[in-house]
Amino acid sequence: QAHFVESGGGLVQPGGSLRLSCTVSGGTLDHYTIGWFRQAPGGERKWIACIRGSTKSETYSDSVKGRFTISRDAAENTVSLQMNSLKPDDTGVYYCAGGRPYLDNYVYIGNYDFWGQGTQVTVAS
Repeated sequence: QAHFVESGGGLVQPGGSLRLSCTVSGGTLDHYTIGWFRQAPGGERKWIACIRGSTKSETYSDSVKGRFTISRDAAENTVSLQMNSLKPDDTGVYYCAGGRPYLDNYVYIGNYDFWGQGTQVTVAS
């Protein structure tokens, strides 16, 4: 059974940066597409980025493209999400999730089998 654990959330001012991490146990990163999702207060959980285990390719939603970057550390079995130029709209609980190594429909929440517990990110002055 795989386990995904997020860390790195917190409070940051608009324009600031945070780095989230997702540590995976029970399998190597090559076994999963790692997706990042965000759930704003009162909203639905939405996909924002992913990196495929099979091809290492990265994809980003329009809302974060150019500001957020995914990276992976195979030695630590960790995927990180570097978040720059943060806005109040980026506030929410951030989840990492694991799906098949290559996902065609990486946006669909139901395609991810394993989930972390989430970490809170608050962007406010």
